[in-house]
Amino acid sequence: MEANGGIEIERKFDVDELAVLPGLTELPGVHAVAEPMIHDLEAVYFDTSDLRLTVAHITLRRRTGGDDAGWHLKLPQGGGRRREVHAPLGKHSQDEADAVPESLAQLVRVYVRDSPLIPVARLNTTRVVRALVGAGGETLAVFCDDRVQAERLGHEPASAAWREWELELVDAPEDLLDAAQAVLASAGILVSQHPSKLARALGDRFPATPAPNRKRPTPTRPAATVLLASLREQISVIRTQDPEIRQQRAGSVHAMRVATRRLRSVLATYESLVDPAVVQHLRTELGWLAAVLGGARDEEVLHHRLASLLDHEAPALLLGPIRERLETRSGTDAGSAGRILVAALDSGRYFRLLDALEDLEVPDALVATPLFTAAAGQDARVVVPALLKKEWKKLRSAVRHAAKTVPGPERDLALHAVRKRAKRLRYAAETAHPLNPERAARVSGFAQKLQTILGDQHDSVIARDRLLQRGGVEAYLRGENTFSYGRLHALEQLRAADAEAHFWKAWSRRA
Repeated sequence: MEANGGIEIERKFDVDELAVLPGLTELPGVHAVAEPMIHDLEAVYFDTSDLRLTVAHITLRRRTGGDDAGWHLKLPQGGGRRREVHAPLGKHSQDEADAVPESLAQLVRVYVRDSPLIPVARLNTTRVVRALVGAGGETLAVFCDDRVQAERLGHEPASAAWREWELELVDAPEDLLDAAQAVLASAGILVSQHPSKLARALGDRFPATPAPNRKRPTPTRPAATVLLASLREQISVIRTQDPEIRQQRAGSVHAMRVATRRLRSVLATYESLVDPAVVQHLRTELGWLAAVLGGARDEEVLHHRLASLLDHEAPALLLGPIRERLETRSGTDAGSAGRILVAALDSGRYFRLLDALEDLEVPDALVATPLFTAAAGQDARVVVPALLKKEWKKLRSAVRHAAKTVPGPERDLALHAVRKRAKRLRYAAETAHPLNPERAARVSGFAQKLQTILGDQHDSVIARDRLLQRGGVEAYLRGENTFSYGRLHALEQLRAADAEAHFWKAWSRRA
C-alpha cells in the first residue's frame, strides 16, 4: 500500500488582514523562529454530492505546491487529533488526476459506498511558513500564515476569501498549543470558529452536526435505549473494521464478524421492539455478511489449529507430504475466501445493508416512530429481564435436546445449536449491563464459558472434516501414505470428546 502519514495535531486562529505576528519566541521551549518560506498551494477537496465525508468529519483533498504535495486524507481520531494518510499525485491527464487513489478510496468506502467522489471545493492559498525551533535545533512546530481564496464547486457555486493562522505540532508537547492560544488571546486573537478551511469554503452547504440526543440506558428509561446503545456500538465496529479488512490488517475480519453476529443476535432478542419486517430484512442480510466473513475467518482458525497439531507431533509420525498438502489447500481456500470477501464489501448489497443499519441509529427521542413498536417505549426494567428469561429458556431447551441425541454427527449439530443459543444469551446479557451490572456479568460470563467450550468442540468437527475429506481421501487417491491423517483425526476426536465432557460438567454446575 502506497499511502502513509501520521497523526495531525493543530490549532487554527481567525485573523484579519491587519493582524501583526506575535512574538513566537515567547512560547515555552521555542529558542528561535526560522526564516519564513512562502508557498503557493492549490487544494481540491473531494466528497460525495451529499457530503458524506464532511458529515463524518473526514477530509480528502489533492494538493499541489509546497513540500507536501499529494493526496491527503484526514480521519478523526478524537481529542482534536486527526490521522493523516498520504498518497502521491498522478502524473497524467486531468481525468486521472481527479481519480482518488485506491489506497485512500478504500479507507472511506464504508462511508462513500457506491457514490462517486467528486470535487466540491477548490482553495488557493498563499502560505507563509515559519518553523519554531528548540534549543537543540529541532523543529517543535510550524506556524502558518494563510491567505485563502476559496471556490465552492457544484450546482451552487460561491466564493470567499479570508486570512487565518495555523499552528501544527511537529516535535513538541500539546502544551505548546495551549500556550500559543493564551498568547494570541491576550492580543485579541481567538481560536477559529470554523472547524476547517473546507467548512468555511462550503459556507451554508456545510452540514450541521448537532449533538445527538442519546441517553444512557437506565432501568426507568425506554427499553429501546438498551437496544439502540448496543446497535450503535456494533455499527461503529463495522465502520472501523471495514477499511482494516481492505488493508488486510490482522484481527479485522474476526472483529467485524463478531460485530455482525452481535447485531443479528441482539435484533433477534429484541425483535418485539422493532418492526418485524425490518428485523427480518436486517437479520437476513447480516446473516449473509456473517457467512462471507466466516469463510475467511474459519479458514484462518482451521489453518492455525491444524498447524498446531502438526507442530506437536513427532517428526517420525508425520508420514508423506501432509504438512505441505494441508498448507497448500489452506492457502488456496484462504485466498479464495479473501477474494469473495473483498467483492462482497464492494457490492451494492453490502452498501444497502449499511444504509439500513444507519436508519436504526436514530436519536433516542425518536423511538416513537413507526420503526419501533409500543414495547420499545416501556421501562427497560420491565422489558429487558423478560427478554433475557426467554433466552435462558431457549438455551435450556437446546441443551435438553442435545442430551437426547446419539453421539456422532447428530450430537455435533445439537451441541452447535447449544453454542449458538449460549452466544445469544451472552450478547443479550451484555446489553443489560447498564441495568444490573452484577447479574448481567454473571449470566454473560457463564454463557461465554459454554460458548468457548463448545467452540472448541465445533472447531474439532471442522478439522476432522478437513482431515478426512480434503486430506485423507485426496491423499489416498494420489497414492500417498494416509497414516498421519488418520492419527490427527483421532487426536481431534479425543479433543472433541474432552470438550463435550467439559461442557456437561459446566452445565451441571450452573447457578
